[in-house]
Amino acid sequence: MKYLDYYAVLGVPRDASTEDIKKAFRKLARKYHPDVNKAPGAETKFKEINESNEVLSDPEKRKRYDALGHNWKSGQDFTPPPGWGGTGGAGRGPGGIHFDFGGASGAGGDFSDFFSSLFGDLGGPGRSPRGRRGGANPFAGFGGFGGGPEEETFTPRGQDFEANLALSIEDLFSRAPKSLTLQMPATHPDGSRSRQSKTFHVRIPPGATDGTRIRLSGQGEGGGNLYLNLRVAPHPVFQLHGLDLDLTLPLAPWEAVLGAKVHIPTLEGLAALHIPPGTQGGARLRLTGKGLPDKDGSRGDIFVNIRIALPDHPTPREKALFEQLAKESTFRPRPR
Repeated sequence: MKYLDYYAVLGVPRDASTEDIKKAFRKLARKYHPDVNKAPGAETKFKEINESNEVLSDPEKRKRYDALGHNWKSGQDFTPPPGWGGTGGAGRGPGGIHFDFGGASGAGGDFSDFFSSLFGDLGGPGRSPRGRRGGANPFAGFGGFGGGPEEETFTPRGQDFEANLALSIEDLFSRAPKSLTLQMPATHPDGSRSRQSKTFHVRIPPGATDGTRIRLSGQGEGGGNLYLNLRVAPHPVFQLHGLDLDLTLPLAPWEAVLGAKVHIPTLEGLAALHIPPGTQGGARLRLTGKGLPDKDGSRGDIFVNIRIALPDHPTPREKALFEQLAKESTFRPRPR
């Protein structure tokens, strides 16, 4: 059985924190993911990275790995290292792990503890993966070890996958179901692997916004999960901030000075906005309740950022009026 030094695979020291392990895993997973890295051996490396992270990010698995080394998940061919019987009493290793092999079921009572120490929650009496109830035989479903029909077959934890789902702001507002087709890995009965197109129909949850993560349970490989990260495309009018929307509204100088009634776009059509007299450039006006809805049904706001616009090519008459205004106005924008 090939031995993997999980710490070396992730490139972290043996006393690395859980956060350090997560950071190392994310960095390497991005580098060696088969969808990104087509180099020979990248897929194998990616599997080793996943295996290393699965063990080291789980405190119980990591504890067993640190104690048992490459034998941490090996049962029938495990040979305790020298000196293991010398601590904690006969038949016990570090951490109080039992090594009592005596008798049939019920005679010793500790063989399932030994199996549990190697395989996690697979071997306890009456337990099976993911908390399901099964038979007391810890080897149920492992061909050659028996196990009656009432006992559940062990199914290993599948692999999770992530993908981005591109949406528009209007999609978030309408929450219409979206379809997404992905090339998902598949394992065939003969053990070969390939990629197959799979289409998912996704409901946008209330309160979703850019960066929201949706879990599709059991839609990964082998019963794992598929995680969809919502990514909102740039909009020609709005900028999205959580559930609020920002837009820029240009005003003519006389609209800013005298006030005006203008119409601005919203997600439900045009809405009237009253510009107070004397509105300054850079002012920020708010339309309450015109943004995106949250999960409770209330809505964010639209914020209108005022920009004073000038004519690019004033006519002679416009230029004359501005010159007259400059002569007659007492307004001074800067101190003299």
